[in-house]
Amino acid sequence: MKRTPPLMPPEDRRNFYISVAAIGLPVALQNLLTTSAGMVDTIMIGTLGENSVAAAGICVQYSMLLLAAWFGFCNGGTIFFAQYWGAGDERGICRAYGITFSCMMAVTFVFSGFAIFAPGFILRLYTDKEAIRRAAVPYLRIVGLSYPLQIWAAAISALLRSIEKVKIPLFASVVSLITNFVLNWLLIFGHFGFPKMGMAGAAVGTVCAAAVNVLVLYIFCFRGKCSYILRIRDHFKWDAAFIKEYFSRSFFVVCNEMLYGTGQLLINIIIGRQSAAGIAAMAVFRVLEGILFVFFGGLANASSVMVGKNIGAGKHMEGYREARRFTLLCPAITLVIWLAMLPFSRQLLGLFGLGNEALRYAMYMLLIYTVAGNLRSCNYITNNIFRAGGESIFGTTVEICGLFFLSIPLTAAAGLVLHWPFLVVFLLTYSDEIIRIGILQRYMKSGKWIKPVTGEGIRALAAFRSQIARAGQTRPANHPFLM
Repeated sequence: MKRTPPLMPPEDRRNFYISVAAIGLPVALQNLLTTSAGMVDTIMIGTLGENSVAAAGICVQYSMLLLAAWFGFCNGGTIFFAQYWGAGDERGICRAYGITFSCMMAVTFVFSGFAIFAPGFILRLYTDKEAIRRAAVPYLRIVGLSYPLQIWAAAISALLRSIEKVKIPLFASVVSLITNFVLNWLLIFGHFGFPKMGMAGAAVGTVCAAAVNVLVLYIFCFRGKCSYILRIRDHFKWDAAFIKEYFSRSFFVVCNEMLYGTGQLLINIIIGRQSAAGIAAMAVFRVLEGILFVFFGGLANASSVMVGKNIGAGKHMEGYREARRFTLLCPAITLVIWLAMLPFSRQLLGLFGLGNEALRYAMYMLLIYTVAGNLRSCNYITNNIFRAGGESIFGTTVEICGLFFLSIPLTAAAGLVLHWPFLVVFLLTYSDEIIRIGILQRYMKSGKWIKPVTGEGIRALAAFRSQIARAGQTRPANHPFLM
């Protein structure tokens, strides 16, 4: 009979959950604040009409394409941040931050340039509805100014989270959210003598809030909370060997996120050719989906830090056990949260000024997501753990093939050729998840995704491989999460 690797002792399980809470909760709270800012924008803009809600949603979709690009570099950098942190390599942390930040900003300036100087071109890609495009142009042009600031703050926050200083980004987000809320209220509606700018006022509030976020982060860094951000000379001490190692690990992560973002762009283009009610419902659905990601994002960050830190320190079996726990813990928690939201869904949707048809669409979309979204979260956390362990190719290949060879063709056929009902088109955007979950979980059990970048991790790898080979495949009844 095949045996499992030794199970996690009770005291280690307690430490596991304590670490998840210590790292994940502050990140979840920060995500909640970020999502709340988006919700506040959408609710306030909703008072201007359904076309304004749809216009804001289209602009957010373009922003999400940028976020896919910087998220790729963030995840690529996190491979090094967390493992160097586990190995105590300060020089490695500084160099990894410098190259990650440089790549992120280079991409950001391209996106920002298109948003500022060619918003009409961008919006024509996303929708054929002229009224929605007219409403979105001034918003996108102004909000494009915030992109470099948002990415700057994201790079700093990614490093701080990886070295377990998660409270600093949280506090910065609190101040940023307050700034965004106050300026939105003043500039959208023209209170206290401020100009009544409508959607453009929301964009100005976003730019100012992003600047405040960066400022607060640097204030904390100058006060001695994180010297890595300030050691600018060390950020650029790259040699050929380090650059090769960095891009060999992060290239596929960046490609994954860029291709995934491109795939989502194609899906958004398809959705943008559906009815105006469907487009508005999708915009509101994305906001509510963001509430779920609040909690899921905290758990995902905890998994990257905890698994990557152990692997960087050469504690591969500890990292393996924690990874197996996360693959059940994260989807279970997100499902419970989503189910808890459903009874209040009508009240939540009623805040956004949707018409009857859009409201009906949104209600059914939430029900579909109860199953489809849980599969997606399981696949996401698994791929995220692979990256923390140093494996960036396998998960990328599975995700991108599923998206481009199954999900996008089926969605395009249903939405553009067969003109099936909107809810069927929406459901088909998740059609690849059921296939991916089996493939990814099998690879997770194998332990082959553990590929350290530190000396300590590399030296301990042979012993770990031998232990996994002796143990064989884990039986489901003895899954570490269940013990």
